[in-house]
Amino acid sequence: MRSTTLRNITTRRTLATGLIGGAVLALAIPAMASAHVSVSPDELTAGDHGVLTFSFAHGCDNSPTTSLKVTMPEGLASVAPTMDSDWTIDIEKGDDGLVSAVTYTAVTPVPNELRGAVSMSVGLDEKTPSSLAFPVIQTCVDGSTEWTQLAQDGEDPHSLDAPAPVVEVAAAAADGHGEHDSADEAGDADDADSAAADESGASNALGTALGAGGLVAGVAALIVSVLAYRRKV
Repeated sequence: MRSTTLRNITTRRTLATGLIGGAVLALAIPAMASAHVSVSPDELTAGDHGVLTFSFAHGCDNSPTTSLKVTMPEGLASVAPTMDSDWTIDIEKGDDGLVSAVTYTAVTPVPNELRGAVSMSVGLDEKTPSSLAFPVIQTCVDGSTEWTQLAQDGEDPHSLDAPAPVVEVAAAAADGHGEHDSADEAGDADDADSAAADESGASNALGTALGAGGLVAGVAALIVSVLAYRRKV
């Protein structure tokens, strides 16, 4: 009897340990996956322009971030950093007069648990390559991280330790309007409305299913209670 009790206690402890370990791992994996400097949007159209936002949600080994230096790739027709009261901006230019790098220095170091972001407007021309990599150096109160790695052919970018933010460049439309084509914008709006409607429908269906499940569970519990009571009587 004592042996059986000990085995039961051991089994419970092992199960509890496994559940705790799994929960910790589940929380750690998303944190590791998001630990990089990202760019949004990650796709633009050749000959067009857009605003790129570089964001991060961590420091260097938990040290607050003090600055981000973004180096410009070849193929950009123009670069205009966005003014922001949280950052001071230093612009470097090459011999051709074009912006070659932009350094954003935080007025107050960004704590590790807070998200930080900087942005800039960029212009593309018809000769812009199909992929633009923006190497970033993140400097912190203690240490720094160079987000400069690029995936080779066939290599998964997510496998890199410190990937550089990359923007893909789509070919311009035949009429030259790129992303500003009104028909495309109307289509995108319709798609967004349809997606919202689908999401709403799915949410309502889920709510109905959960409500029905709760009702069934309640009825089952009531039946079990009645049967138990009858046995006692």
